[in-house]
Amino acid sequence: MDIRTDSTHANPRATPHPQRIDLPAAVDATRGDFTSPQAGRIHYYADDTAAGHPLVLVHSINAAPSTFEMKPLFDHYRTRRPVYSLDLPGFGHSDRSDRRYSPSLYANAILDFVEKVVARPCDLVAFSLGCEFTAHAAITKPEFFQSLVLLSPTGFSARRLPTGQTAERAHKVLSVPILNDGLFRLLTSRPSIRFFYRQAFQGSTPPELIEYAYATSHQPGAKYAPLYFLSGQLFTQNATETLYSKVSQPALVLYDHDPNIDFHELPDFLGRHPNWRAERIMPTCGLLQWEQPDLTVAAIDRFWSKQQSA
Repeated sequence: MDIRTDSTHANPRATPHPQRIDLPAAVDATRGDFTSPQAGRIHYYADDTAAGHPLVLVHSINAAPSTFEMKPLFDHYRTRRPVYSLDLPGFGHSDRSDRRYSPSLYANAILDFVEKVVARPCDLVAFSLGCEFTAHAAITKPEFFQSLVLLSPTGFSARRLPTGQTAERAHKVLSVPILNDGLFRLLTSRPSIRFFYRQAFQGSTPPELIEYAYATSHQPGAKYAPLYFLSGQLFTQNATETLYSKVSQPALVLYDHDPNIDFHELPDFLGRHPNWRAERIMPTCGLLQWEQPDLTVAAIDRFWSKQQSA
C-alpha cells in the first residue's frame, strides 16, 4: 500500500470565516512548520528536552479538533521523553486550504512528519479517527513506528458510515456555500460545542476545551476539512481488515463508552491479532485522556513497559 500516490494538492483559495478570532498556541512549547509534499504546510509543537524515544501525538477529526485534544498527554510526557504533536491538515495552525481532504492526505502528513521532523522511530498515540490515519502510515513505513496506542479508535464499530459514491454525493450537497456556511456556523457555535462535549464527558466539560474548540473553528478556511468529515469521506471502509489487521507493531486500544461509535468488532479482532491489546478506561465517554488522565497514562506506561521487557 503506497499512500504517496495521492494527487491532492493545496489550493490557496480559502475564504475568511466571518467571525474570526485569535487562535493561541494549543500547548506551551516550541512551535514549528514543515511542508509535506502531499499535505502542504503542517504546524507542530515539540518539547525534546528530555531523553528517550520520541512520542508523537495525533488528534481526532471533527468540526473543531487540534493538538489541544492531546494537551494532557503532551504535558504529562514532556518531562519524561521527547514529545511532538502536529495539527493535522485543515485544523489548528496548519494549512486550511480549499482542497480535497482524504485519508491518504492525512496518512501522508503523519508519515512525512515522523520522517522529516522526528527523524527516528517513535511511539505514537492517536485519538478517534486519527487512529485510522496513523495505522495507514504505520503499515506503509513500519520501521518508523515502534508501537501504537489508539484512544477511542474509529473502525471497530458495527455501524457503517457512508463511503464511496454515497460520501461523494453527500459532500456535493454539503459543498453548496449557503448550506455549508449555515451548517458550520451552527455546529461551531458555543451552544453546539457545549452540547457535543457534554456527550463526551461523564462529568463537566473543562471550559478551556470549549473555548479552544470555538477559537480554532473560527479561522479562515475552518469549514473545508470538516465538510469532508461530515460527508464520510475521511473514513476507511472496513478499517479493521483494510488497516488494523495489517499493523505489525504492538498496539494498544484504550476505550470505554463513546457517543458516536461502538467497539462491537474489537473482541473478535483481538482474538485474531496477538500483537494487539485493549483496556477499558472507566468511566469515560470518548475523551479519556481528559476525563481520566491518570488511568490513561498508567495504562499506556504498562503497555510500553511490557514492550521493553519482551
